[in-house]
Amino acid sequence: MWIYLLQGIGFGFAAASQPGPFQTYLISQSLTRGWRRTLPAALAPLVSDAPIITVCLLVLSQVPLWMQRALYIVGGLFILYLAYGAYLSWRDFSASAAESEATGKQSVLKAAMMNALSPGPYIFWTLVTGPVLIQGWREAPLNGVGFLAGFYVAMVSSLVAIILVFGLASKLGPKVNRAMVGISAIALFAFGLFQLWKGIYASV
Repeated sequence: MWIYLLQGIGFGFAAASQPGPFQTYLISQSLTRGWRRTLPAALAPLVSDAPIITVCLLVLSQVPLWMQRALYIVGGLFILYLAYGAYLSWRDFSASAAESEATGKQSVLKAAMMNALSPGPYIFWTLVTGPVLIQGWREAPLNGVGFLAGFYVAMVSSLVAIILVFGLASKLGPKVNRAMVGISAIALFAFGLFQLWKGIYASV
């Protein structure tokens, strides 16, 4: 089991540390709402990934091209919506009102929706971690459980670290904080356009 536990930890750190729209969203929320209100969003993969893993392992031995395109397009549109929200936060930035915008439950649900609409988790669990999980589970169910435990402990811990770092960075002052919110809005906008481009024009 230890081999699969270590593999899960390694894949979990890798998944959390790769720059992407989900990580950018967490950074944006940390800057505008504070790390305390954003912290529950680190648990979003625990909410969204169960059906993703089930679909990938039981149905999608190979992700169909049309589904990849659809996921890119829908995910891209949702990321653009989040980018617009980040832009509004930048435009109407108020340091005193930043932390009163949303509850922890809303933060988790919005982050989980974003993760579920992104093609990344589907491709990741189909082509990368899915085969490892299946192999471990066939050898012994405890191996599969160890792999999942290592993966999500490492991933959630890494996401918590990202939220804390940028939440504390927001204390550098309103000008720096507002500038970082603007950068996160631009990054989300770029990710959204890229996913739309992948869905419409790319062969994936």
